[in-house]
Amino acid sequence: MGDEPSGPSRITSQMPSTTVNVHVPGNHLMTGLLGQRDELLLLIEDAFPEADVHVRGNEITVSGDQAGTVGKLFEELVVLLQQGQVLEPVSVRRSIEMVKADERPSEVLTTDVLRSARGRMVRPKTSGQKRYIDAIRKNIVTFGVGPAGTGKSWLAVAMAVQALQAKEVDRIILTRPAVEAGERLGFLPGDMMAKVDPYLRPLYDALYDMLDAEGAQRMLERGTVEVAPLAFMRGRTLNGSFIILDEAQNTTPEQMKMFLTRIGFGSKVVVTGDTTQIDLQGGRSGLLELEPILSSIDGLEWVKLTAGDVVRHRIVQDIVSAYENAPKP
Repeated sequence: MGDEPSGPSRITSQMPSTTVNVHVPGNHLMTGLLGQRDELLLLIEDAFPEADVHVRGNEITVSGDQAGTVGKLFEELVVLLQQGQVLEPVSVRRSIEMVKADERPSEVLTTDVLRSARGRMVRPKTSGQKRYIDAIRKNIVTFGVGPAGTGKSWLAVAMAVQALQAKEVDRIILTRPAVEAGERLGFLPGDMMAKVDPYLRPLYDALYDMLDAEGAQRMLERGTVEVAPLAFMRGRTLNGSFIILDEAQNTTPEQMKMFLTRIGFGSKVVVTGDTTQIDLQGGRSGLLELEPILSSIDGLEWVKLTAGDVVRHRIVQDIVSAYENAPKP
């Protein structure tokens, strides 16, 4: 059978909520949709045990109580293939979760942010990440709160580099508290910058992911990109800047207020943190209980990321979920 003209897949319902037919335009799309040795098809069948899926030629027939949801999933996956994406087990699993939540993978997974130094397009991988990106784009201040591995810092740096390249800002400032994990700077060797550099390394890593090494170094030397501990923000007014405060759960309330009042004209701020990993010794976190205080301010938005937004190895997602669901002491 030859390829048919490319076009959107069609879903027709033969019996209300019990049987759905999905027409896939083109044999090449069908191959990408099912996966090698039907790997992706088997994954979908495992995720929807109450649905029966039958494939014949370019027609997929789904019956059972979950037929409507599975039909929508196949249609969304076809759109992703038509837009040039390659389906892999991890992206199909994420698409399954989105469709179950009545979300559209074809909108989430095709949102372009920036082409990285390695040539890869930076895109959100979950609906939570897309909400985070959308919030950064439309607000002056965005709080991204969630567990490790949800891409809070990495995506914030990508958005900062994109804004700089689009000349929406004049510089990028990356900052974070310098005292974490029970360590005190006084016990570390070297001068001040040598002492704080290990704490700032994750921000450098994200920056070098987005820019080639030579370009990043040039921007750092010119001051177009500044990476500094939070204490260095005191007394400054930051105009025309994209400012990222990372690991904000380790700020004190006084530090948080100091930071938020540094915002100048033409600036954008992203504050990231994980309230389950507070390393302050005997003090209150400046990130806790802040949302109700600032909730009525226009141009400010909170985005909560969860275990479902973790984009590291599957076991990391499972570990985070276990902690989230564990009984509170």
